[in-house]
Amino acid sequence: MAGRAAGLNRAVRHTRLMRELPARRLEASPLPDFCRLPAVFAWFVVGALTVTVMWLAPGQTRGWSGYSVAVLFVSWLALVIAVVLCKSRPWLQRLPGRWPYLGAWLLIMLIVVAASAAVHWLDASLQMPFITASMGAFVRDNAVITALLGAAMLRYFYVLAQWQARLAAVTRAQVGALQARIRPHFLFNSMNTVAALIRVDPAAAERTVEDLCELFRAALGQHDTDNGTLGEELALIERYLAIEQWRLAERLRVVRELDDLPADFPLPRLLLQPLVENAVRHGIQPLRAGGEVVLRGAREGEGVMVEIVNPLPTTPPEPGNGHGLDSVRQRIAYHYGPRARFEAGPRGDQFVVTLHLPGPAA
Repeated sequence: MAGRAAGLNRAVRHTRLMRELPARRLEASPLPDFCRLPAVFAWFVVGALTVTVMWLAPGQTRGWSGYSVAVLFVSWLALVIAVVLCKSRPWLQRLPGRWPYLGAWLLIMLIVVAASAAVHWLDASLQMPFITASMGAFVRDNAVITALLGAAMLRYFYVLAQWQARLAAVTRAQVGALQARIRPHFLFNSMNTVAALIRVDPAAAERTVEDLCELFRAALGQHDTDNGTLGEELALIERYLAIEQWRLAERLRVVRELDDLPADFPLPRLLLQPLVENAVRHGIQPLRAGGEVVLRGAREGEGVMVEIVNPLPTTPPEPGNGHGLDSVRQRIAYHYGPRARFEAGPRGDQFVVTLHLPGPAA
């Protein structure tokens, strides 16, 4: 039976690995997403700068009309290149090694050569004075310029993609280490609470164990993704507060102003719970009379704002209590990027933590 179970586990792992291989190849592809605005903007900027430098070079006498037509031509070329690279990216990604970049470079060269020949023919047919060179010279010059600039741009995209991949790998490792440090601390406190309740109220301890099971599942469970929803996180917080309510009784008072928050908003698991735990442990527990924890939230366009408020203790805080805040700050930076904001600090006689989380990128 043990051998069969082991074989079954190996088969399941193999099947899962085979299903994940296409996605892993897609993630490992060095090509950037040419459909995104930063890549399209880069083509436009480089093209416009090239035309401007050539126009400012000594001996150029085409004037503003020639400059405007050149900028229009290059902008049109940049748009065509961006669209073609965007549509051909899935095909280019199937190429091995660095061949995707060579394929992209050849596509760019083909587009520029064909567009230059078409524009020269159109200029001659309409008897416009913008292009004075022969078709061969015009196409050749544009091809040489494109070969150099295209190679430089693709090299830039390659270096940027490699840097982003390394940064993502390092950040995932850091986030994993931070979560590993959070979980034992969180579970240790929860088990102490259950142990104390068993002596005082066995029935309450039994109900608390049910809540604790859900907390165990979130803290130790294996998930296909690290993301959950805001509704799931708030439900987890309610279970945690139910456990602490048995321990602290009337000393813990919770005010909830969360009706405006969308329950389906994507949120990393265990992002808010450590903040609420900090508010209880460092804001309520040290006070003999207890205090009030305020959970406040509101929509901000496609994103949300979440605020957690607790009273400041009269005694100095315990050493090392900034670990939870630092871990949440780094996880927010990893998952949401520079659009998110995380603020934490005293405000009068209260300690306020505010999160501004943007909505999913379009």
